[in-house]
Amino acid sequence: MDISIVIPLYNEEESLPELSSWIKKVMDANNFSYEVIMIDDGSSDNSWEVIEKLSNENPSIKGIQFTRNYGKSPALQVGFQHVKGDVVITMDADLQDSPDEIPELYKMIKEKGYDLVSGWKKKRYDPVLSKNIPSKFYNWTVRKISGIKLHDFNCGLKAYRLKVVKSIELYGDMHRYIPVLAKWAGYKIIGEKVVHHQERKYGVTKFGLERFIRGPLDLLSVTFITRFGKKPMHFFGLWGTFMFAIGFIAALWLGVQKLYYVFHSIKAPLVTDSPYFYIALTSMIIGTQLFLSGFIGELVSRSSHDRNVYLVDKKINLN
Repeated sequence: MDISIVIPLYNEEESLPELSSWIKKVMDANNFSYEVIMIDDGSSDNSWEVIEKLSNENPSIKGIQFTRNYGKSPALQVGFQHVKGDVVITMDADLQDSPDEIPELYKMIKEKGYDLVSGWKKKRYDPVLSKNIPSKFYNWTVRKISGIKLHDFNCGLKAYRLKVVKSIELYGDMHRYIPVLAKWAGYKIIGEKVVHHQERKYGVTKFGLERFIRGPLDLLSVTFITRFGKKPMHFFGLWGTFMFAIGFIAALWLGVQKLYYVFHSIKAPLVTDSPYFYIALTSMIIGTQLFLSGFIGELVSRSSHDRNVYLVDKKINLN
């Protein structure tokens, strides 16, 4: 199979017929063998009924329905578990991503050797204050931290080699950092393509102001995971050693000072009257706790087997 298209969606019943028709037109024009996997993320409208109807009309359309709303990352993760195409395309269901971009994205993966190609909405039709400006700042920050030269990390329209999506794990809101996760997994040939961005035709955006809180927190998470996920002791052990060393030096200073006073028969002040006593005590306790956190992190990293288990209610055209 040439292409698998993964479309996570939430309350998009109006856009799905037009989107599926548009995709079929592009696929047929280029003679691609394909599948479209639509993941209904617990919609409260008639999105699932629309997917059922579309799948009856076109067997290439497949569906997965969650029992409740989990979020975009879980929807993509479950979709990636089922894909079979040599090239995997992700796109949003709101018609702001154009299926006409798919043939060129496919060529960039198959002919130009990219592992991942991310769309760049160079001209956006989004609110300036609530989306455009925060997006530019977010992308600048991720570029600096990750070293990946992309302008639009969060663009939903992306193309991947099949082995890339099978090698990464998404949960929480990690879909924003797929290029970072792919690079960490060893897939470093990451490209970018300017894509056409369209105004939303139906409904309203499903992402609220909470993304301004979740985004930075997820960035911290993915930075830690990519650097220390397999060896948390490398992080906690380093800082634990540093803090314990500060405490030990402070305690050593107090001990040497006390011995000096005793040796010279000088009346020594109480150890507890010195600020170094509390610095030593606090630093050594924090250092010990960081070591213990590292050991716990090592245990957790080896025993978390069900982090990506989501309750699927129904499937269409999928084994």
